[in-house]
Amino acid sequence: MNMSEAARIILGLRAAGWDEKEINDFILYVETGEEQYKPKEKD
Repeated sequence: MNMSEAARIILGLRAAGWDEKEINDFILYVETGEEQYKPKEKD
């Protein structure tokens, strides 16, 4: 993923109402695959 793609993903997630921690954790999950960063279902 290049910087332009990363920026569009971040802006899209912000527009969808995600907070900065959720965005950071999602990016970490995508890059590392670590389950601790996997997005959780919202109630």
